[in-house]
Amino acid sequence: MSTPQPTEGELALLRVLWARKAPMTVREVHADLSKSKDTAYTTVLKMLTIMADKGLVHRDESERSHAYTPVHPEPVVQRSLVKDLVRRAFAGSAATLVQRALDDGVASEQELDEIARMIAEAKARRQAK
Repeated sequence: MSTPQPTEGELALLRVLWARKAPMTVREVHADLSKSKDTAYTTVLKMLTIMADKGLVHRDESERSHAYTPVHPEPVVQRSLVKDLVRRAFAGSAATLVQRALDDGVASEQELDEIARMIAEAKARRQAK
């Protein structure tokens, strides 16, 4: 089963759902989203309906107020988005993606150390196979 590619607006709603880690009604999603972004209730309702049709969220219709949960966990969606970005923008090169991410100089020393650790772990996993 392929992971649908959410839009930026859909990702905002998914972040709210992932953070709660429990089913949420449209009203609850709207209340959470409204803390950081001025969005109409009807917009949230329409987007969640579209997202259910696309397979991004599951809609539980057993109660009067429908509850929504994400179909895929956050890391699965992130992996899918990164894979698509690497393929489309960087001709499949993970190294070029990392280079562009490091070019702007925003990575702290701590983040660079963490990246080096992740690379070492990835190499060790590959050699163990």
